Amino acid sequence: MTIREATDVFSDWALRNRDEGMESGHAKSVNEMLGIAIPMLKKPFSAIDVGCGNGWVCRQLETYEGCIRVVGIDGSVEMIVKAKEKGSGEFHLAKLPGWEPSKKFDLIHSMEFLYYLKDPLDMLRIFFTDWLNDEGILIAGVDHYLENTASHDWPESLNVHMTTLSEAQWKQGMIDAGFTDVKVRKVGLKPGFIGTLAISGKKSK
Repeated sequence: MTIREATDVFSDWALRNRDEGMESGHAKSVNEMLGIAIPMLKKPFSAIDVGCGNGWVCRQLETYEGCIRVVGIDGSVEMIVKAKEKGSGEFHLAKLPGWEPSKKFDLIHSMEFLYYLKDPLDMLRIFFTDWLNDEGILIAGVDHYLENTASHDWPESLNVHMTTLSEAQWKQGMIDAGFTDVKVRKVGLKPGFIGTLAISGKKSK
């Protein structure tokens, strides 16, 4: 069986309104992640949500005091269609790596995106070098990681590629990319779920 592109799977989900379930399912983790990242930013700040889906995190970021620009990017055609229908923000349809922003950002947020890449650690280096302003913050959440054994069958059940890395590999990948103040923590814990792995770091001058 041919491995499907994750972006095609998510387009199917958008057409079946499964994006709304993703939004509610990820809200607890994302709220905790933003609660970590936002206080670390100088105001005013700009932000991008990578793997933005229907744009719900972008719309949430727009409500924060001091946020002057929010961009969303996703490789799923139907998710971007929904994002543009639900809000008036700036959204880009593009697969990564291969797209670069016209301006760098103070905050890069990503939820459930990185492990779909063949080389997510290289994407961290690209974020650091080409996407993030000095003193900027990256925070990314992943539910598929080595220590979360419940997620190990996801690639087979969805028939998509996923890169399975450990907590230590994610942390070292951030350090190797150039980030400082690197932290790896669990957020969104609930019964039956060991938590989203939230990876954060700063681009020091």
